[in-house]
Amino acid sequence: MLFNSVAFLIYFLPAALALFYLAARLGGGEAARWTLIAASFFFYAYTLPWHLLLLVGSLLINFQAGRWIEAADGDRRWWLAAGFVALNLGLIAWFKYLNFLIGTVSVALGFDPHFLAIALPLAISFFTFQQIAYLVNAYRGQSLQPTISEYMSFVAFFPHLIAGPLVQHSDIIPQFRDPRTYRFDADRFTAGLTVFLLGLAKKVVLADQFGVYADVTFNGVARAVDPTLWEAWGGILAYTLQLYFDFSGYSDMAIGLGLMFGIVMPVNFNSPYKATSIIDFWNRWHMTLSRFLRDFLYIPLGGSRKGPLRRYVNLIITMLLGGLWHGAAWTFVLWGGLHGAYLCVNHGFRAVAKGVRGRAVTVAGWALTFLAVALAWIPFRAHDLSATGRILGGAFAAHGAALPTELLDKLPFLRLFGAPLGKLPLAADGTNLGFLSMWLLLAFGLALVWFAPNIKQMSEKTRRWMIAASFALVIQKVFFSGTISSFLYFRF
Repeated sequence: MLFNSVAFLIYFLPAALALFYLAARLGGGEAARWTLIAASFFFYAYTLPWHLLLLVGSLLINFQAGRWIEAADGDRRWWLAAGFVALNLGLIAWFKYLNFLIGTVSVALGFDPHFLAIALPLAISFFTFQQIAYLVNAYRGQSLQPTISEYMSFVAFFPHLIAGPLVQHSDIIPQFRDPRTYRFDADRFTAGLTVFLLGLAKKVVLADQFGVYADVTFNGVARAVDPTLWEAWGGILAYTLQLYFDFSGYSDMAIGLGLMFGIVMPVNFNSPYKATSIIDFWNRWHMTLSRFLRDFLYIPLGGSRKGPLRRYVNLIITMLLGGLWHGAAWTFVLWGGLHGAYLCVNHGFRAVAKGVRGRAVTVAGWALTFLAVALAWIPFRAHDLSATGRILGGAFAAHGAALPTELLDKLPFLRLFGAPLGKLPLAADGTNLGFLSMWLLLAFGLALVWFAPNIKQMSEKTRRWMIAASFALVIQKVFFSGTISSFLYFRF
């Protein structure tokens, strides 16, 4: 079920809220939690019911595993590594990475790959890694020893179940134990509704429109079309903005929904395209994943404690695995490797240029960071490495730098300068999307991510104006346009 669907907005959400607070009033926190668990299971099973069996089985096994680890005599590491982390990693390896491994080995050995018909269960990366983190904390004696209803509520809570934020049990379980969570609070509910609607507007008003332009370029390249300079950068910037507004919009919606149910979830974005370095970017982008990779991968590998060389190796390993977490393809490995290299360069520069300061340095750092991030999004979106190369070539004018002929009619003075002119790729329905309209929208989107305040920075007055505008636009898009698109992070 999609947060931006009529079924969710009109039927599921009001019913879930009413039943949750009614159960809390009549039966207390335990009844409310089981009501929320049932609603979350229904939400998860709405599209593919059989996937619910996998989710429930994973919840039950990991809950019991946590108890066994804490109660184990002797060395708990074997219980953790051999039994339960291996079980979770094995599960995700089977569903998400087996075909990738088969294809890679087959190509290396010169055979035709024979892939297995394995459907990827929804949100398996999110709920599996959250439970691995729980088991690691159980090994450390930090599990908080939740009841079965507290544990299931933490993992299966439908606002974050599908695409995050990637929460820790220590963030959520104490809130499910707090009686105040189950008392309806009008101010808290209104704040949640505000954040939810602003996130929904990000998705349906901005992300989906940028997605139309991004698809023209990336899908055209998948059909062996070589983009010109303007076409390539139009697609790169459109996807850069689509991904941000899509995923940050989802995260805002999840946080807003959590507040409606009395649960405060961690912020996942903090204006990442305003970052002045790659280190700063990863402190702002998908912040809960960054925290997970730091706490459960980078630091256990040794972090920066064993010298600069070991730090760089650990950064590369962490980001390569972070890339694979997003998807089983070499394009994601390339994306992770690029960010690993970026981080190494950033740390190296900081080590040799400690005294370099000033506004010019800050602006240059911001521009270079945004350019590096945007270029790295190419393999993240491209169909394969060949398509990545085509778009990257286009971005550096390897296929020409012609402007579309549309500009001759609207800006005839261009004839005076002998500007090279070409054609913009056609959309799937055969219509030209319009060069000027695309770049005007891109300029608007870039202005928003570079200069506009984020939700936490908005004044109360600004929020009221934004919520009124968002509500009107969301109503038009969701209820009258007839088109509902999925969220990009659902496939991860």
